[in-house]
Amino acid sequence: MEANKEQILVNRLLLKEEAAWKELFGAYSGNLSYVCSRYIIDKDDVCDVLQNSFIKMFRSIDSFEYRGSGSLKAWITRIVVNESLKHIRQHSDFKVTMNDSDIPDITDDEEPEIEEMPQEAMMEIIRSLPEGYRTVFNLYVFENKSHKQIAELLGIAENSSASQFHRAKAMLIQKVKEYKMLIKAQYE
Repeated sequence: MEANKEQILVNRLLLKEEAAWKELFGAYSGNLSYVCSRYIIDKDDVCDVLQNSFIKMFRSIDSFEYRGSGSLKAWITRIVVNESLKHIRQHSDFKVTMNDSDIPDITDDEEPEIEEMPQEAMMEIIRSLPEGYRTVFNLYVFENKSHKQIAELLGIAENSSASQFHRAKAMLIQKVKEYKMLIKAQYE
């Protein structure tokens, strides 16, 4: 959204204009649904979290401070991530996973080979990670949180966050390789 249009929308949101909230929903709900579904698997739960997020946005819009282009999107995305984490804490036995039996050793510089891989396929692979791995991975990669920040958000030790990220990355590398082998086998 252009900076000028975004600023106008923010002003209208601050006035609690119903049409502005519909415009916000129309402009951002798809992206916010995608963000939420990185953390939460069940579609009904995603809808619930999005609804709670929009309620939170409505109730706290007075605290929002426009800081230029993209600040509205950053603010509403942060709300969705926080509401997703709140949902995980309230509705699951969130725990860090410590079972290493299925995870291969990787070097620190090994990255999953994801070029030319459809975004939908990569998303499904991320969503297939165990909840602890998936949550830490998303916070670290997509939200640019440090392991210290992740530990504080999730109520875990900092080294547990780093460990979960390493395991998530190893599992992703393994799953991407399996996906590519499957695709290659289909064309042989």
